[in-house]
Order: sequence, then structure tokens, then C-alpha cells
Amino acid sequence: MKLAQRITRIKPSATLTINTKAQELRAAGRQIISLAVGEPDFRTPEHVCEAARVAMQQGFTRYTPVPGITELRTAVAGYFASFYGVNAGMNDVVVTNGGKQSLYNLLQVLLDPGDEVIIPAPYWVSYPAMVELADGVSVFVPTEPENNFLVSVEQLDAACTARTRCLILNTPSNPTGCHYSQTQLDAIATWAVDKGIFVIADEIYDRLVYAPAQPASLSPWWEGHPESFAVVNGLAKSFAMTGWRVGYTLAHADLIKAMTKIQGQSTSNVCSIAQKAALAALTGGWECLDVMREAFVRRRNLGLSMVRDWGNVVCPEPAGAFYLFPQVDWYYTAEVPDSTALCTYLLDQAGVALVPGAAFGDDRCIRISYALDDTTLAHALERIGSSLHSLKN
Repeated sequence: MKLAQRITRIKPSATLTINTKAQELRAAGRQIISLAVGEPDFRTPEHVCEAARVAMQQGFTRYTPVPGITELRTAVAGYFASFYGVNAGMNDVVVTNGGKQSLYNLLQVLLDPGDEVIIPAPYWVSYPAMVELADGVSVFVPTEPENNFLVSVEQLDAACTARTRCLILNTPSNPTGCHYSQTQLDAIATWAVDKGIFVIADEIYDRLVYAPAQPASLSPWWEGHPESFAVVNGLAKSFAMTGWRVGYTLAHADLIKAMTKIQGQSTSNVCSIAQKAALAALTGGWECLDVMREAFVRRRNLGLSMVRDWGNVVCPEPAGAFYLFPQVDWYYTAEVPDSTALCTYLLDQAGVALVPGAAFGDDRCIRISYALDDTTLAHALERIGSSLHSLKN
């Protein structure tokens, strides 16, 4: 069958591919531990689930406005007001099928063929594919673990050309867990405004930031320069609502209208029941996040200590999200020469599923998700350490 050229250029998501292989091995009887998928192991809070049950009982099962119900869009605007002091209204917000659709729709309405998008590396796996599907060109800016995988204004400036249209900035980062301070974000935002570059801020992990680090956002810059910034967020990570598929974007009202037009021709509204659940999440208590953060800090500390005990590994301390991104290329051999081969080896030998750093733009590293219980995490990291030492010896 003949397929369009665009689909032949796009690679499947590496995280989902690894997870599928792990499930196949489990089905064959292997005991596999997956550290591959970025999904909190906590249950969705009960008050959120109850709001969904009530919505179903009340028959709230019809189409809604494409950009989301009024109450939810207002609650999203209220989120930015509560946490970042930003004055926004419902017309500055669109609700999407996860943060992923927000990013996709933004790139579709912002890019013309050949427009360049600066992407600091390591990066979330879907950014380059989304840029390519919008006929844009990804320009990668490598970063180093010694600098916490954070990009500098000088590096961004060196990557800028006459064709540069956008910068995608993710903090806290998937895959590294590293996080820009507000001062660092302000410096990048000042540079972007001066250069006339539109910034897409992916802040999906902004509620999962660990002391002494503090949450930071480009939403205040949106308020002052709405034509230059869009902030993408959602409830998947902070409220353990990955399957509910509720994301949102804060952007200029004209950009929101354009994104709504795209969404109206693709998926239309987000599930009506999920919207009511999201409303309960945004307007209810936030105590559940304190419990999650406490657990993630404990797991981060456990995982970081064990990874560094492997030896010959460089791994910055994550300030947010729930990932470790160690540089492990010291363990590469002629038979296992890169991160993809190493992850295949560890899946076969250690029974642990990981994601190769190559999928995130840094082949020196592997990504470890610590979004699972302490005992299982420790057992998996012990297996990995033993397998790495066997590989090198």
C-alpha cells in the first residue's frame, strides 16, 4: 500500500515501543520491571473520580464546545492566577486531548514550511516529529550533564538564524528532570523577545518540583507579551490522570482561536466526563500532590544514590519530574556500542525496560523513570548495576 511520505519519515514513540516489548516478554513468562514509561503509579484522587461519576449520572455525555466547557477554561485561567499571579481569561485558554495535542496544534498553526524550531537536547521524544509533521525544521542544541542539561542564552543565540520561528523549552525536563530557575527562564525570555522568537513552554511537570528548587513559569511573560509565548500544561502528571487525556494551553486569544479551528477538524472537544473530572482537580484540594512529591523525592534520592554507585556514571540530581538520565557510555562495548543496544541488553539480561537516550537526542544516556514503588525500583537498579558490571568485565 502506498502511504504519504510524511508518515514514512516519522518514527514510532520510543517509550511506547519499549513498553510494548516489555509487555510481550511478560506475556511470554518473563518477570520484567519497566522503568520506561513516564506515568505516576498513584491512583487518580477520589474527588476527581467522584466528579466523573456524578457527571455520568447526570447525563453530561454530549458534545461540548471544542475549546472546552466554560467552567474548565475559567478554572485553567484561575490556575495561572493562583500559582503565578497571571491575569488570564477563558478566551486565552483551550483544553486539549492531553498536553501532546496542545503542542501538536501549536506547531501546526505557527509554522510555515522551512521554519526552524530550536530544541535543546535532550528533548522529549515527540518534539522533532511534531515539528516535521508541521513542515518545520528542528535545530538541536546539545547540553551537558555537568551543566544539569540546561541550555544557555549564548547557546540559543548561536543556533538562531533568519529562519528561526520558535523555541521549545521544557521545565522540569523529560527526560532529565532538570529544571530552570525563574531567573534563568527570565534571561531566556528576554533574549527571545529581543530576537522576535516565539517560545512554547512545556510546563507539564510544574507542580512536581522538589525543594530547594521552586516552580517556575513563562506564564508571566505571556501576560506581558502574549504574542510571543504559549504555555502548555495539563493534569496527567500532577494528578495521576494520564489516561484521562486533559491538557491545556495559555496563549494569545487569536492563537487560541486558530488552535480551536485545528482541533475542530481533528478531535473536537475533549471527553465531556474527563472535563468535569479536570474541573474538580483544578478547583479541589491540592494535598494529594504533597503526598506524591514526598514519595518522588524519596525515590529520586534512592535511585540517584544507586545509579552513582554503579561507578563511571555522570547523573545530575533532578529538581523535578520523575526521571534520572545518567550518562552511561563508559559501559559501551564493541557488541553493545550505543544506548539502544544497551537498553536491549538490559531488557534481555536484567529484565528491566528502559528508554535509550538516543530517542531523546543524547546517545550517551539512558532514561530511568522512578514513578514506581521503592522496593521495585531498588530491585530493578540492582539488576541493572550487576548487568552493567558483567558487560564491562
